Amino acid sequence: MVIQDYGIVGLFLVFGIAFVGAAFVVSWMLRPRDPNPVKSSIYECGEIVKGDSRVQFNVGYYLVALLFVIFDIEVLFLVPWIVIFRELGIVSYIEMMIFIAILVVGLIYAWKKGVFEW
Repeated sequence: MVIQDYGIVGLFLVFGIAFVGAAFVVSWMLRPRDPNPVKSSIYECGEIVKGDSRVQFNVGYYLVALLFVIFDIEVLFLVPWIVIFRELGIVSYIEMMIFIAILVVGLIYAWKKGVFEW
């Protein structure tokens, strides 16, 4: 490597730091200096907050979301495999059946654990 290559990387680094610094300075210059109390108050959807803002959600929502992501990824693997299925042969078919069987076992496990019960 030539020293000029490091110079180009250094130049990009300096410009990157300068760009971030300039963004901070511009936002500091454009911010309101003395906002009124209404603008400084914390609100959600225009309503005054009553009580504690911490709400505990049912973990079932997250588990269903994770299962959705898992089976969405399964579709991402299945579609390209289906498109070229005839070219791959029997070994690929067996591998995909093992993959699907693992996912079905996971689905049955989640079902038995009561993930789908609200």
